[in-house]
Amino acid sequence: LWTGWGQILKVTSACGSSNEIIEGPKNVTALKGSEARFNCTISQGWKFIMWALKGTVVLSITPTEPIITNDRFTAMSYEEGSNFISEMIIHNVQLSDAGQIKCSLQNSDRDGSAFLSVQVMGQLFIPEGSLVVMEDKPCNVTCRALGWTPLPRLSWEIGVPVSHSSYYSVREPEDLQSAVSVLALTPQGNGTVTCVAEMKWLHVHESVTVNLTVVQPPLDSIDKPGTSLPAWAIVLLAVSLSLLLILIIVLIIMFCCCVSRKEKEGNFCCCCSKSANMKTNKDTSGTKLKSGNENYGYSSDEPGTTKTASLPAKSSESSVPEQRVSRQPYQGSDQHQLGPASRPQVSFNVASPKKVRNVTLV
Repeated sequence: LWTGWGQILKVTSACGSSNEIIEGPKNVTALKGSEARFNCTISQGWKFIMWALKGTVVLSITPTEPIITNDRFTAMSYEEGSNFISEMIIHNVQLSDAGQIKCSLQNSDRDGSAFLSVQVMGQLFIPEGSLVVMEDKPCNVTCRALGWTPLPRLSWEIGVPVSHSSYYSVREPEDLQSAVSVLALTPQGNGTVTCVAEMKWLHVHESVTVNLTVVQPPLDSIDKPGTSLPAWAIVLLAVSLSLLLILIIVLIIMFCCCVSRKEKEGNFCCCCSKSANMKTNKDTSGTKLKSGNENYGYSSDEPGTTKTASLPAKSSESSVPEQRVSRQPYQGSDQHQLGPASRPQVSFNVASPKKVRNVTLV
């Protein structure tokens, strides 16, 4: 290879050249894996063109054919009027290719140089994937960009109805080639959100989209502070409370009426019960007077108001039997002999029938 280069240099040196570089290459920013093209405009009469990357010759061109030493570096040629245009193409650009590009001629002090910038498009994703959130409740959506050089500009495209939305992007503290963007929004319906990463100086971008499903908040969240209700829920709640209040008032009135009615019926029943008791007492007293047995041993405490009746010769089954056995007289100064005149007597007080004194002689 070096022998060939030496022969080419000897040929060009012997021939000499009065050509020059009219316009050198321009700076190029390429994406990793893509192609980068550099053009160098040279006047007619050139003999040998060399392309160098970061000080190393990677491509040589002669008037007859290019000398290719690496398949990733190829050449194209054009003619523009009286000038010659040499184009070097770098295929499958790598991050290590970033650096100075130089176009030069043999036996010429003037060269043209440019700079190759290489950008790397890394990964872009939303860790949560599709989201299910509550209506009118703030939520966050996170987007991460990993392995980007340089870091992209992150933005959001919101395809859902929202009452509020904002986002911010920061660099990951532990990885200088990664960034994170957080979208804060308050959704009011279903839709999609898209995270967009745009490369600087290149018209290329990467995006990722997720679905956002909005559901109604649970019933137990109504009592929690900071929870807002939709208008229809507020109206329904107000109507329900009004109906409940009316029902409570009606029940209270019905209860009071029932209590008052029971009190009146209780007083009437009490009066009837008292009348019935008095009548029963009278009937019972009369029955006792009619069906009761006479006590022949009764003695009235008020002689002036009593009426004495003599016992008949033969008493009823419940009367005290007549004493048929006579006792021996008791010897003493105040002895009394029981005779026919001293039989047991029954007397009852007409003035006070309720007062009864029973005396039983054995």
